[in-house]
Amino acid sequence: MNIYEILALIALGFILRRALKSEKPFVHLNKFASHVLLTLFVFSSIASKDLDYLIEIRVVFLCVFLIIALSLGSSFLYARLFVRDKEWAGTLMVLSTYPNTEAMGYPIASLFLDDLTPAIIYANINRLILLPIVTFVAAHYSIRKASLRESLTKALKFTPTSANLLALSLVILGIKLPGGLLEIMNGIGWWNIPLILIYFGSRINLEKFEWRKLFEVGIFRIALPFVFVFLTLNAPPEIFYAVLVEASMPPAIIANVILAHYGLREEEGIGITIILTLVVLFLFLLLRIDLINL
Repeated sequence: MNIYEILALIALGFILRRALKSEKPFVHLNKFASHVLLTLFVFSSIASKDLDYLIEIRVVFLCVFLIIALSLGSSFLYARLFVRDKEWAGTLMVLSTYPNTEAMGYPIASLFLDDLTPAIIYANINRLILLPIVTFVAAHYSIRKASLRESLTKALKFTPTSANLLALSLVILGIKLPGGLLEIMNGIGWWNIPLILIYFGSRINLEKFEWRKLFEVGIFRIALPFVFVFLTLNAPPEIFYAVLVEASMPPAIIANVILAHYGLREEEGIGITIILTLVVLFLFLLLRIDLINL
């Protein structure tokens, strides 16, 4: 799926919401896409891997881990010190930690790379690690005075998270499921992407948008990872640009789905995500032009 198709589906959701004048069809659409299709997609994507695959990509795994630690750690510290609104604190951490490494990452990486394998590896490992972490954070901040046990239980009730952990357990144990079955599950599950994009478009509401919150998410999700990778990663161009792009992507649409599931600031998150997506696209297009002119 390219950038134009992504924008078209978001626009379709925006138009349909105003034509139908009802949220109910989109609420049901989101539940089906995020609880059924996304569960199949996550499980089949991870279960199709093997332990050797995980070992071979340990260098990229390290990069993913460092970026997650940087974004999550810095946004958590900022929220503890300066954010009194618990719901926004949780929303900020989810948006700051979960990047759009696939729907946006792949098209933008293709501006710099002929071979997207490093970017795909980064995105796969990112998904392996982040989904359980982000759902736990969202669950924890959606409950007043939540205990660790309550937050963990609520996180596991989000079926894609349980599917993620189950598939990863099968990979570690060396249990292989029939390839044909996983292909069918992946093919069906893939449709979560266009359906969630339509839902995402239906929820666009910039009335609740605040510049301060945009700046906060932009710093922790985009600026810090970009500067960190740019200044520290000494690697061949195919690795450097793959990590630079994927690490600096705007918040993922799935992050907003998770916010909706746990009753956090979804509408604010979507407004911020839309604007940061356009900003990132513009910035990387400028970077590409500069590299051509060198």
